[in-house]
Amino acid sequence: MTQPHPIGFFDSGIGGTSIWAAVNSLLPLESTVYVADSKFAPYGEKSLEEIVAYSIKNTEFLLDQGAKLIVVACNTATTNAIAILRARYKVPFVGIEPAIKPAALQTKTAKVGLLATKGTLGSALFHKTVLENTSGVQLIEQEGAGLVPLIEAGFESGDEVRQLLHAYVGPMLDQGIDTLVLGCTHYPYLKPILKEILPPHVLVLDAAAAVAKQTQSLLEQHHLLEPLTHKPTHSFYTNKETAILRRFVPGYLKEQVYFSTDF
Repeated sequence: MTQPHPIGFFDSGIGGTSIWAAVNSLLPLESTVYVADSKFAPYGEKSLEEIVAYSIKNTEFLLDQGAKLIVVACNTATTNAIAILRARYKVPFVGIEPAIKPAALQTKTAKVGLLATKGTLGSALFHKTVLENTSGVQLIEQEGAGLVPLIEAGFESGDEVRQLLHAYVGPMLDQGIDTLVLGCTHYPYLKPILKEILPPHVLVLDAAAAVAKQTQSLLEQHHLLEPLTHKPTHSFYTNKETAILRRFVPGYLKEQVYFSTDF
């Protein structure tokens, strides 16, 4: 019997736990290893060379943990580095792109807002996605400067976050958006405040469910799904203190979870 291997995840911090949660919900029998590279967050403000270097470092750590598939649970790392990772390593990779295509299909006003990091908005893959999916749709882009550091510090709510979101989303609403795409895996944790700020008719989209389905599809395709008898384990690694990361990991895991700063 072969030794079961986990699904690997990495992000510049805790944001990718929003993706981890969607994958774990869809595939509860799978073991996982999550890397929060919080020491170097946010990736969105780093150079292309730095983002690629961090992505390679994270990937190799996950491979050392036996990862059979790696989810790049970071929009900036996906748009800037996933092609390099796929060319360099044999394991399947699942990337994350802003949910621009479903937003373009669902908007009724033909005006879609996008909140994302500087690194994502400036990437070649992002611009390719926009060109392919926004015919006849006005995409209103906004860099979410300052949001990731606040979430990384545990301030996903509060006056400072609320003020930034008002400043970023207000002009989009003035231009008539009816759909808002969250183009960073940290941003789903801002949904409670966005619900207060946005009118009820504005649809908020992120990529978590689509990533979970793609992960399942690739595991099936490569015959990597765990059997029904498998008892999953989950390990979370960070290169900063674990306190913030623990807050974003569901409590139902209890004894299944291992935390470490040894990364």
